[in-house]
Amino acid sequence: MDPKEKWAAIDAERTRTAALLEQLSEQEWAGPSLCAGWTVRDVAAHLTSVERLSTPALVKAMIKARGSFNRMVYTTAKTLAAAGTPEELTALLRKSAGSRKLAPSQSLDNALMDVHVHAQDIAIALGRPHPMPVAAAVASAEHLWDLGFPFHARRTWSGHRLIATDAEWSAGAGTEITGPIEALVMLLAGRTATIPRLTGINR
Repeated sequence: MDPKEKWAAIDAERTRTAALLEQLSEQEWAGPSLCAGWTVRDVAAHLTSVERLSTPALVKAMIKARGSFNRMVYTTAKTLAAAGTPEELTALLRKSAGSRKLAPSQSLDNALMDVHVHAQDIAIALGRPHPMPVAAAVASAEHLWDLGFPFHARRTWSGHRLIATDAEWSAGAGTEITGPIEALVMLLAGRTATIPRLTGINR
């Protein structure tokens, strides 16, 4: 995918995810996502953070988190979730479609991966169908395999060859793990919920 196609995929996913959020009950908003310790509302709030947090605010949050990136992301998501109703968060996410803003030091590939993985964090946890577009999933799999921090997928799955059964994508060498590209993306992002959709893995 070229940059124009990646931005179009981000726009489409933000719109699709907003449509999903509009369907949720109050209980579903408050329920757990696939991210440990994060509610669906927290994840939705995180998806609006690029437009809502300035660089100085993020620096301040990083200092408050004592340099921990994961703690900073978690606390800012919680803060943003508390500052907006489900309706407001949904509207903010929908409005962000078309924006070309990236978070400080964030790449376009990371932004693409982030919105698709977090959409699945919501949809899978709630048992709601929300297929990840295949082209975007391939781009995200490539990014996650090369990324390193925070997932370290290449190191985690050393000794394995991951092969998509519905797309032209594979990576690694060793014992084969096969399945839909969507399930492999979530595996590379450290999620275990899609393991039942994969073969060759016994974790």
